[in-house]
Amino acid sequence: MEQLNQSIVRKGKSAGAKLKRWMIGVKGNDGFLIRTLIYGLLIGIGFVYIYPVIFMTSFSFKSLEDLLNPLINWIPSALYMENFKQAFQVLNFFPTLLETLYVTILPAIAQTAVAAFIGYGFARFTFRLKNFLFILVMITFIIPPQVTLIPRYLVYSELNLLGNIQAFLLPATFGQGINSAIFILIFYQFFRSIPKTLEEAALLDGAGHLRIFFTIAIPMAVPAIIISFLFSFVWYWNETYLAAIFFGDQLTTLPLELQKFAASYQRMFPAGMDESASRLNEGIRLAGTVLSILPLLVVYFIAQKWFVEGVDRSGITGE
Repeated sequence: MEQLNQSIVRKGKSAGAKLKRWMIGVKGNDGFLIRTLIYGLLIGIGFVYIYPVIFMTSFSFKSLEDLLNPLINWIPSALYMENFKQAFQVLNFFPTLLETLYVTILPAIAQTAVAAFIGYGFARFTFRLKNFLFILVMITFIIPPQVTLIPRYLVYSELNLLGNIQAFLLPATFGQGINSAIFILIFYQFFRSIPKTLEEAALLDGAGHLRIFFTIAIPMAVPAIIISFLFSFVWYWNETYLAAIFFGDQLTTLPLELQKFAASYQRMFPAGMDESASRLNEGIRLAGTVLSILPLLVVYFIAQKWFVEGVDRSGITGE
């Protein structure tokens, strides 16, 4: 009888231990409860980001009747393409897209190349005032661009840089582009992780520092290059404050056109025309927003694989 009781106790403890392992998990293997919390947190965070996109896409396909119908919430009664047709015309989409690519790709390429060069210099060479200069580079990221806007505008005006791409391209070429300090730090951390024995072996073989940089450092820094270029591209794309001041009416971008969407719409579809065509509604506004972010979504889906690998390997977190 006593052995039977002990056997029942052991089985109860074993079942309790299994239940505990299944709920909480063991080392290297999360349990059901932990996985539920993690997935719930990820789904909640993902919903916060995905909800505006779903809302915007759904409402951009709604006609005015669907927008006014309280019975139609998420799914429109029919895919109403007239919103996109009008938004396409208001944004002058293809010419504006080409100008946007022009003022974003070239500065992004220049900024990435210069940041790689500067980051390699800080990571691999020792020189006087190195730490002081590195601190100055980081300070340029801390200081808001609005603080230096007036002096920069006056300097650009004297150099005849206003109204053309040089207002973005020239600072990027000298390591003073949009958030250049972040990209210098990325390359600095990445190049520090490269074993010095590779460079020492190349020096023994007679290679110079420039050759080492282009044949050893740059091929190994592809993840950092991808990350820096994509972030730089997105930041230049979304920059409207500096672009509106420096470009004026000479150059424009899709985000700039989206800012003045309502005024452009009223000029293109005045009130004297057909009432349904001249009435700016939420669906047309959101259609214009979808068109303005569509190129970025295309770039992301094309470069998603390299982007994720770059984040994992570029040393952004200092690893």
